[in-house]
Amino acid sequence: MLDFILLIVIYIIIYSISSLGLNLIVGYTGMLSLCQAAFMGIGAYSTAVLMTAGHMDFWLALLSSGAIAALCGILIGIPTLRLRGDYLAIATLGFGEIVKNVILNWDSVTKGPMGINGIPGPSLFGYTFTSMEKLPWLFLLLFFLAATYMLIRVMIRSRVGRALEAIREDEIAASAMGINIAKYKVGVFTTGAFCGGLAGSFFAAYSQSVAPLTFDFMMSIMILCMVVLGGLGNSFATVIGTVLIVIASELPRLLGISHIIPAQMNQILFGFILVFMMIYRPQGIIGRIKLNYGKMMKDEILHMER
Repeated sequence: MLDFILLIVIYIIIYSISSLGLNLIVGYTGMLSLCQAAFMGIGAYSTAVLMTAGHMDFWLALLSSGAIAALCGILIGIPTLRLRGDYLAIATLGFGEIVKNVILNWDSVTKGPMGINGIPGPSLFGYTFTSMEKLPWLFLLLFFLAATYMLIRVMIRSRVGRALEAIREDEIAASAMGINIAKYKVGVFTTGAFCGGLAGSFFAAYSQSVAPLTFDFMMSIMILCMVVLGGLGNSFATVIGTVLIVIASELPRLLGISHIIPAQMNQILFGFILVFMMIYRPQGIIGRIKLNYGKMMKDEILHMER
């Protein structure tokens, strides 16, 4: 039982890293993206290929996977600059399906439906991480989750955060005030994709195998539910939403009744959560935190004067 609880916590942390990246896109900038699972898939398969075929060290593969996912974020961010709302959602959905089908059919690299097995674990100071020993993984992933959380927190509390909020509220007014809309949108997609790539890389290294159907549309919906449930534009709320969604999806296994509940129940659950939250509490359980930008600007001016 303890091992299973630790397993759930590990997946909560991995998904939290990815959902924080999506919250930056959806919550802080107001762009509806449905391809976060694709970025995780790119990161996972990049790590799998680099470590098994290229015999690359995990830490270099981790950075490379994040960079490849970030590059794909740029590639999807630039063509969709003029799209908003439903049109942007459909475009990102299409991108996610393209990534899934490329992974599924590029047999020479991804091994197609068979997936990639035997991915070695990372090594740190002479210690090799294995999926059997979960506590070392827990502390390692907590470190990266804290680093991701603080990076986004610093970004949101800077001028970048003020620009993103302006874009979310009114793009035309933000552009009239001199904010470079294209630069910030592409930057946000790149950062969100990088977080997804890191999460996918950790997913592959911990699971020691990857399969193409893992990173499907339903995973993107699940990650979106994590962001919406906690509260858009609130990093702490996103982590809380991730905890609730992962526990809810794993509750049948935790209670030992997974043989009674059909596998499609998760899809029904995620759909119900999205509909319920949009109707009755669109701000999420915790809701958005309104930052006091006036005080932040005064503090910044005082810091510059010193």
